[in-house]
Amino acid sequence: MKKNILTINKTTRTTFFTYALVIVAFVIIQLLRTFKEGGVGSVLEGQLIPICAYVTMALALNLVVGISGELSLGHAGFMSIGAFMGCSAAGALAGVIPSAPLRLAVAMLVGAVLAGFFGFLIGIPVLRLNGDYLAIVTLAFGEIIKSLLTNVYLGVDSSGFQFSFLENRNTLGEGGIELIKGPMGVMNAQRISSFVAGFVLVMITLVVIFNLVNSRTGRAIMAARDNRIAAESVGISVTKYKMIAFVTSAALAGAAGTLYGCSQTTFVATKFDFNTSILILVFVVLGGLGNMWGSVIAAAALTILPEALRQFADYRMLVYAIVLILVMLATNNPTLWNWYARFRRKKAEEEGGAAK
Repeated sequence: MKKNILTINKTTRTTFFTYALVIVAFVIIQLLRTFKEGGVGSVLEGQLIPICAYVTMALALNLVVGISGELSLGHAGFMSIGAFMGCSAAGALAGVIPSAPLRLAVAMLVGAVLAGFFGFLIGIPVLRLNGDYLAIVTLAFGEIIKSLLTNVYLGVDSSGFQFSFLENRNTLGEGGIELIKGPMGVMNAQRISSFVAGFVLVMITLVVIFNLVNSRTGRAIMAARDNRIAAESVGISVTKYKMIAFVTSAALAGAAGTLYGCSQTTFVATKFDFNTSILILVFVVLGGLGNMWGSVIAAAALTILPEALRQFADYRMLVYAIVLILVMLATNNPTLWNWYARFRRKKAEEEGGAAK
């Protein structure tokens, strides 16, 4: 039995480890939440849903940056589309779908579809660019989306949806609901997101990404990443496969945005600015490009860390930056990685000798 486990390829072991990591973390937190004292503190309790949203965002961006090899700085834009459109759908469906979990699922689907659609539209011109040019264009896209959403007014009443731009010209009838209030953003009547929904979204994201990466399409995406000219020479449509990765990533980011938005009492478009895109990129780089379980750990740790350092008051962001720099230096230290590689080889040799 032990020999069979050892013969499982590295990709399969990594996949199983990532699934197990998320499931074990979920079970432990759920058990801790059952204790009134000594369990999950109020700080961590308030961060559980944002952690799930940011983990999903990190996994989605890693699909573009780590697997596809393209630098995107506009994923906060896709997150904002999911947050605004998904929460609007949840608010509009409040009287039609009384079940909060079902309404959240429909809202996340709406947010994912719309974000994926915008990802496709943006990807048509953007994915023909490379390197810094693509990063600049995606950065501009994120800022454009933020500016547009700041000036959107959306409401719904018995006669249907009402939309206006730049100024509020909506005339809602009795019982009408203002879904998006321009610069005031979205105000949720009730928060329907839950930690269980966040866990389910993270698991769905992992299933989608691992199945895509390990498929024929995933191999084509990585071939285009490693050598574009060689990939095109054997008939691989580089733009097509990069588009698949980009749209999938955008849709997952939209679902994460809906999860996050439906957990907040109110939020505005400026929440999803350039700094948010950079923060998500830091999760990916810190966890390792193409390393999904690393993205899970990095996103969770760096979401909790600023709140855990709040006791340091004015110095907490300085401490956060120092910790981040030290971790980045450690994870990108060749000496440390060489030592780790020698340790793994020695361990493998010992296990091989024991198996004989």
